[in-house]
Amino acid sequence: MLELVSAGGLLMYPILLCSVIAMAIVIERFWALRRRAVCPVNLVTDIWQWAQYGQLDASRLSSLRNGSPLGRVLAAAIINLRHSREVMKEAVEEHGRQVVHELERYLNTLGTIASITPLLGLLGTVIGMIKVFAAITDQGVGNPTVLAGGISEALITTAAGISVAIPSLMFYRHFQRRVTELANIMEQEALKLVEVLHGEREKDPK
Repeated sequence: MLELVSAGGLLMYPILLCSVIAMAIVIERFWALRRRAVCPVNLVTDIWQWAQYGQLDASRLSSLRNGSPLGRVLAAAIINLRHSREVMKEAVEEHGRQVVHELERYLNTLGTIASITPLLGLLGTVIGMIKVFAAITDQGVGNPTVLAGGISEALITTAAGISVAIPSLMFYRHFQRRVTELANIMEQEALKLVEVLHGEREKDPK
């Protein structure tokens, strides 16, 4: 491994740094975007039951707000319970945008890594080929050992850049789709709660 890094030249170090950052983001986002952590099951049902028994006090709201991203959105609806359905929906949408923005944390960085690492590899290729032509100018083509260094640097940095970019792009697309799915679930749950609290659903929301 160290031999490849050394043979790839200085540009291997930023490529390796990008790979470490990308790996950290992937692990963190997998943990943060778990369905049960973002959208706990039966949360709307629990809130409806609390409302039925008059248990929607400040401590419940604080626990709900701090418990999950969906809880924050639903707490915004509950705070505006005395207002009209439209006001509640506006509060839900406003807090929903903030929550989705938080769910997208670090994804721009991951997308940037997917974009720049092939360019770093290409730059390494150009530098390696420059070294090859410089060696040809100085010593001709009779010494393959001199030429091999530049060629290997060009190939190694290109391969390293693409190797980091491909999984980074795959996970970037995956997490974007995951955030969209979670946002849709939160929107459906929030609208269900608004309808329930305003008496537009007669049965236990499940």
